[in-house]
Amino acid sequence: MRKANDKSLKEAIEQMMQVYKIKRKFDETGIIAHWPELVGKPVANRTKELFIHDKKLFLRLESSVVKNELMNMRSQIIQKINEEANSILVEEIIFL
Repeated sequence: MRKANDKSLKEAIEQMMQVYKIKRKFDETGIIAHWPELVGKPVANRTKELFIHDKKLFLRLESSVVKNELMNMRSQIIQKINEEANSILVEEIIFL
């Protein structure tokens, strides 16, 4: 029988991440790990550098053609990332 103050493991981990203020960094790392699933393997293979800082996604790509395509799809990529994270994780994409 559960006591009134018992929590599930998921709730306890989420609370711990909020207390230590690491939830945002955890979500950012998850997005970087799922980058090939979000944009596809061909684009992910041409991505040289990828990081998130201050709600901005910084991308360095090998191909100017891929860079141009991603520039045209900025809003869709931002939407996919934020849906995956279930929060506003990225507001802008900056190409390096």
